[in-house]
Amino acid sequence: MTPAASTAETAAAKAHEADVGPPPQGARAEQPRGTVVPGGRARAARTIIVTGVLTIVALYFLVPVYWVIVAASKTTDDLFGTHGFLFAENIALLSNLSQVLSYDGGVFLRWLGNSLLYAGVGSLIATYLAAAAGYALSKYMFRGRNLIFGLVLGGVLVPGTATALPLFLLFSQLGMVNTYWSVLIPSLVSPFGLFLCRIYADATVDTSLIEAARLDGVGEIRIFHVLGLRIMTPALVTVFLFQLVGIWNNYFLPLVMLTDERLFPITLGLNHWRSQTDRLPEFYELTTGGVLLSIIPLALAMIVLQRFWRGGLTEGAVK
Repeated sequence: MTPAASTAETAAAKAHEADVGPPPQGARAEQPRGTVVPGGRARAARTIIVTGVLTIVALYFLVPVYWVIVAASKTTDDLFGTHGFLFAENIALLSNLSQVLSYDGGVFLRWLGNSLLYAGVGSLIATYLAAAAGYALSKYMFRGRNLIFGLVLGGVLVPGTATALPLFLLFSQLGMVNTYWSVLIPSLVSPFGLFLCRIYADATVDTSLIEAARLDGVGEIRIFHVLGLRIMTPALVTVFLFQLVGIWNNYFLPLVMLTDERLFPITLGLNHWRSQTDRLPEFYELTTGGVLLSIIPLALAMIVLQRFWRGGLTEGAVK
């Protein structure tokens, strides 16, 4: 082929492209069958590994829930006479739950109400206090700020069981032992929540937005409630759920503080029933049924609040 002919074909191709237009964006050239895409096997292997790991983790958390459902559907004889992970021939779930709700004048419902009081009110107030303190440590410059934050970090490292006895001695001097306040007041403090709110406020609450609100004449308290709390919603939901689960499952503090059965939370009440199984085997049915009912509020809280776990509402607002 002569150079002149090659030049003519090139010019014709360019003219055709100008008339038809370039290929659509994102279109890929067809590859012959059997061609191996570079990195395709590696991506497929990673997908299989990740899926396998997540499946194992899901089974790790779901198998105990499944066992509780199976155990709550059995009588005491079937509980020890059949396979632990298989349902018995006679499903006694409804009768067991009915016994749980009606035993001793409905004391389980009172325990459930006490747990809702301790966990609900305590988690709500603890989340608000953590948000206010974290926001203040993040957005206000004052002497001793880092020292306070360091003390908070130290509080995160202290287990709750280590503070139960000092709290008992303190509340006994105040005459508040064996009252609702002895369990509720210690639940109002969340060092982990304060730590998380401070970190999240640093990352999401932009100082420019606060300054713009100040220029519009908005007060500091209103800025926190209208602007800060809304931006920090994902962190607040996380703190609330952590605190809710922690208070709901708390056993040692109520054990130290309470002696009146009417003030027991659900964890202490179920352990009271379990301690009587050696003497009265029918308490196995009450205990397993009560355990099943006790996990329902936490599951509902997770389902309802998970929609709030999303990105910051004003992400990119000042860019």
